Amino acid sequence: MTEREKSTSFGQAAAAYESGRPGYPTEAVAWLLAPVREPGRALRVADVGAGTGKLTRAVVELGADVVAIDPDATMLASLRENVRGVPTFAGTAEGLPLPDSALDAVVMGQAWHWVDPDAGSREIGRVLRSGGVLGLIWNIRDDRVEWVRRLTAAMGGSNAEVLLATTGPRVADPLGDLEHRSWTWSRSITLPQLRDLVFSRSDVITASPEDRARIDAAVDGVVASIPDLADGGAVDLPYVTHAFRARRP
Repeated sequence: MTEREKSTSFGQAAAAYESGRPGYPTEAVAWLLAPVREPGRALRVADVGAGTGKLTRAVVELGADVVAIDPDATMLASLRENVRGVPTFAGTAEGLPLPDSALDAVVMGQAWHWVDPDAGSREIGRVLRSGGVLGLIWNIRDDRVEWVRRLTAAMGGSNAEVLLATTGPRVADPLGDLEHRSWTWSRSITLPQLRDLVFSRSDVITASPEDRARIDAAVDGVVASIPDLADGGAVDLPYVTHAFRARRP
């Protein structure tokens, strides 16, 4: 299966994605938008690769006028249920159904690693006004914690985790240099949510039955070692949120 096919597989697990994936820290999302915030004016923002609306919600709560764009109709249907009143459109970072210079900001959560950085930067530069900002954000489980490290080993690392552990994201003209900040935090997660988190990953969604059984067994082994989860309770799952922003001159 190609990377492009994997990138559009999430609609097969939209309910699991909504249940298992975390939201984004408000302070991180506010930092993405800070360069274009103006008192008394609502920002015009597109959430691209919006999925079920995890990032969309955070941007709406900061008072912006938001449109949500995703290539997967099933994910957009879930977003409309989760974030009422946000217009949705089919599209990708490389092909946005938006006019020139229309936006103050484009944001992307857990998505830029699926994008051609040259084509995506050109297209996003087209729809941003002069001085507009591209904001990229990822929630990455904090593998410095031993049981989290074993969970990652059980279900396999993701493209995003590899990118952030190596070169980091890249943008191209007409966007400027990326700034980076990170935040550490945790969310309380139950066993059903943890299983949904595992199933919401593209490599698991697209896995063969044999590979899926192997992953499930490995995750079961991790769960068995965490009494609070195994007994039907909850556990804190730590994250590092990485945020990047670049301006359009």
